[in-house]
Amino acid sequence: MRIEALEIFRFPVPFKTVFRHASASRAAAENVIVAARTDAGTVGYGEGCPRQYVTDETAETAASFIRTIAGSITTSVRDVDSLRDWIAAHGAEIDQNPAAFCAVELAILDAIGRETRRPIEHILGLPALAGSFSYSAILGDTPFPIFWWQVYRYRRRGFQDFKMKVSGDPRRDHRRLSHLHKRIGPNLRLRLDANNLWAAANTCITHIDSLGHPVFAIEEPLQAGDLEGFRQVGEACGAKIILDESLLRAEQLDELTDADRWLANLRVSKMGGLIRTIEIANEAAARGIGLIVGAQVGETSLLTRAGLTVMAAQRQHIVASEGAFGTYLLESDLTAPCLMFGDAGALDIDGYECADQSGLGLHVNEAHLRMLT
Repeated sequence: MRIEALEIFRFPVPFKTVFRHASASRAAAENVIVAARTDAGTVGYGEGCPRQYVTDETAETAASFIRTIAGSITTSVRDVDSLRDWIAAHGAEIDQNPAAFCAVELAILDAIGRETRRPIEHILGLPALAGSFSYSAILGDTPFPIFWWQVYRYRRRGFQDFKMKVSGDPRRDHRRLSHLHKRIGPNLRLRLDANNLWAAANTCITHIDSLGHPVFAIEEPLQAGDLEGFRQVGEACGAKIILDESLLRAEQLDELTDADRWLANLRVSKMGGLIRTIEIANEAAARGIGLIVGAQVGETSLLTRAGLTVMAAQRQHIVASEGAFGTYLLESDLTAPCLMFGDAGALDIDGYECADQSGLGLHVNEAHLRMLT
């Protein structure tokens, strides 16, 4: 297979509701889509979600990076082995542009799978995609009437695993958390996401203690990379610490000697693509660190499909999963089918036709994509 071109698109689709947390407020997707075109006329599609507050990328910097590497990719990459070689040789560049490269890598994997008529799991030597996968309910930092309505809808659909964004306002967070415990009941499993809200561990600990309810885990409570502060928060609050912005590369796992304290939030776009995400997932699981397969707000079904590959590869080590919102959040999805969770957060991949199809198994309406771009 020879890649003739990498074409770059934008996917600026509005959300059905504004999503807020401590680091950002979003009302639309800002995703980068890449089409990898081969000499046989095959087209594979990939997606990246550049977020400045996560990886210091924007849609503009992502597109610029893709244009910079396109010549090297089309010259060097022919199959999965040469793609792995390219990734190994350009690790530092990918570290600076992970979401951009994610879009490129997924497009190439999709193209290889389509040309060889095999699912991406097969070409990567991973377990086949099958069965049901469970997703968490996500609650943003919204005004209380919206929060009340979201909890009501999740409760009616049978959710018990939740992630709640915290605001830092004790009264606001206490009210929301108390309402959630009251409505969901004793089977609630809750983790909080602070999005690097606090500067000092003692301030965070005081706030969490004031909420008056137990939490299973706390995500990024302090500034990114403050591992010692994270440890203090986890010990004082009796909770695991979820690393998101603080875990971007495999070598960072070397600092996590106390494996029971941590959970790794693996977002394929943030990690620089599927191959690197699988490598980090394997290493973290080998060290006894639990895994959360996360998602960027506004992902389309392309990245949902990639996340499912990670979940299938490390099923026994997955503590929770996020994403698969599809048109619950987006005004329109990019693909058919649209991969979305159902009641109690379950997504039964056997109910879709993509699991055993070539590549990612999703159809992209490129005419619609060109119109949006």
